[in-house]
Amino acid sequence: MIKIYDTMSRGLREFVPIEDGKVKIYVCGPTVYNYIHVGNARSTVAFDTIRRYFEYRATKLPIFPTLQM
Repeated sequence: MIKIYDTMSRGLREFVPIEDGKVKIYVCGPTVYNYIHVGNARSTVAFDTIRRYFEYRATKLPIFPTLQM
């Protein structure tokens, strides 16, 4: 499926969902405190790419985004 870098073991680990066929993602949104720049979109683009991959694999995927102000 997908491998994720584990900072604790310093190696790649296979991602195994807790519930088979279902993945839950909590995404912390950008902290907006100044003018917008490209870096503000980084997490949005990264997690959108991950979401699209799981949807491609026909995985149920609720996402819970937040916005920090």
